[in-house]
Amino acid sequence: MDDTPDETKLTRTKRAWAEAGKFLTGRVARPEAERLPPGQHLVRDWPVLDLGVHPNVALSTWRLDVVGLVETPLSLDWAQFQALPQAEARSDIHCVTTWSRYDNDWKGVRVRDLLDLAHPDEVATHVLLQSYDGYTTNLPLADFASPDAILATHWQGKPLTREHGAPMRAVVPHLYFWKSAKWLSRIELIGADRAGFWERNGYHMYGDPWREQRYSKD
Repeated sequence: MDDTPDETKLTRTKRAWAEAGKFLTGRVARPEAERLPPGQHLVRDWPVLDLGVHPNVALSTWRLDVVGLVETPLSLDWAQFQALPQAEARSDIHCVTTWSRYDNDWKGVRVRDLLDLAHPDEVATHVLLQSYDGYTTNLPLADFASPDAILATHWQGKPLTREHGAPMRAVVPHLYFWKSAKWLSRIELIGADRAGFWERNGYHMYGDPWREQRYSKD
């Protein structure tokens, strides 16, 4: 079988994980009682996981588009994005491949501040994020606009590195980290849920770490 964008060795492996329920513990953890979700282990480094392509996006050509069910579509260049209110946030991150990392310090633009400029329509219920490497992922609009969601340009006081999504990535820390698209280029607001890349390849449509929603059958 040809290695198309949706059919590579990586996607075949992870689809097999989904079919086998790999990493699932069956244990239920409570966020108010535990900081580490079920089936996760702590790491000190920051593993690099992606589709194998690290786009080299020049700031001179970078753009972020906000389209779909909005009153005011946006197409921001880097200077315009940097001119938006800057914020800092600290959060834990949890990867579906079982690693978690505590106390990540981010700097960037809060998702809510960006959406305030676009004015989502009342019928908008979800977003589909698209990256410069062609990656997509979906999540409910309410989750994307959560108070701790940020469009990050910095991590631990330094600009993001290319392998971690520079110049800007989404960070939605209360969901598994595949929902936090790297190299973000487009935010489409939609009126019904639509599967993204990993969701088409066996991963859960929502991805709550505390409910261990790793795969579509969970």
